[in-house]
Amino acid sequence: MKLASLKHGRDGRLVVVDADLRHYAIAAGVAATLQDALDDWGRCAPRLHDLAVTLAAHQAKEALSFEPAACASPLPRAYHWVDGSAYVNHVELVRKARGAQLPPSFWVDPLVYQGGSDDFLGPTEDAPFASEEYGIDFEAEVAVIVGDVPMGSTAAEVRGRGDIRLVMLVNDWSLRNLIPGELAKGFGFYQSKPATAFSPVAVTPDELGAAWHDCKLHLPLHSAINGTPFGRPEAGEDMTFDFSQLIEHCARTRNLRAGTIVGSGTVSNYDRSRGSACIAERRMLEQLDGGSATTPFLAYGDQVRIEMFDARGRSLFGAIEQRVIRPWR
Repeated sequence: MKLASLKHGRDGRLVVVDADLRHYAIAAGVAATLQDALDDWGRCAPRLHDLAVTLAAHQAKEALSFEPAACASPLPRAYHWVDGSAYVNHVELVRKARGAQLPPSFWVDPLVYQGGSDDFLGPTEDAPFASEEYGIDFEAEVAVIVGDVPMGSTAAEVRGRGDIRLVMLVNDWSLRNLIPGELAKGFGFYQSKPATAFSPVAVTPDELGAAWHDCKLHLPLHSAINGTPFGRPEAGEDMTFDFSQLIEHCARTRNLRAGTIVGSGTVSNYDRSRGSACIAERRMLEQLDGGSATTPFLAYGDQVRIEMFDARGRSLFGAIEQRVIRPWR
């Protein structure tokens, strides 16, 4: 099934969306918000599934036209948002561009950072940045939402219990020119990681069919800037750590509560013909190939689109489509 949150208060109004992203039905009587449903998944999931079946059969009496612009993030705010860097190819490129070696531990121990989860952007909301000089960049990723994961859970236990409840897309905005100074302090990202955006719809793994296996999503992730295709790397390929391994890493010393979002990090392939999922990676390749980076970071008015399609060419999650703007205030 596919779930979304209409803009309504701070936490949205939960709706079930059909497979073609054309109609929806409000989850009245099941759960008011997606967080409510995740907190009581054993009771809510079967009832939401029944509503999805009714909607698919065109029998939902209150079915309405689905508009991504009416959506907040599936979780408009979350208790916990942690982003990994599961594609070590991407990390290796970043370090190579600055002449640094990749430590061997990076192949066995995932990198993660905890992002701000109190203020997500909606999938079609403008993205405000205080200055173009910050080096505005998009990052196209995949993310999962989990149920309760006890501390010390192994990847096998995560898979066996079915802890991954939902899958969605991410634009993990980055301010590249602020990152070096922050990391040099030895205390991680903060100002360089502004509000994140997620796809209009979150999807249960079973809805993804054969594209979801080994706790990876095996489909190309398309991105475009101002209507021009930028990249289409395969999300399931070259993913060093699958989502169950990322979750195991995150749960090593703490519980992960229902509604925790775990991101894959920027999708990246060794096959350069597929393009990149962020500007920084393209700039790294340009620097390595020609000695200098030529692709500029984003400017005010630029528009970014991130989307994934199933085997029939249907948009699976809806598109993240955002315009870079000056701050609202």
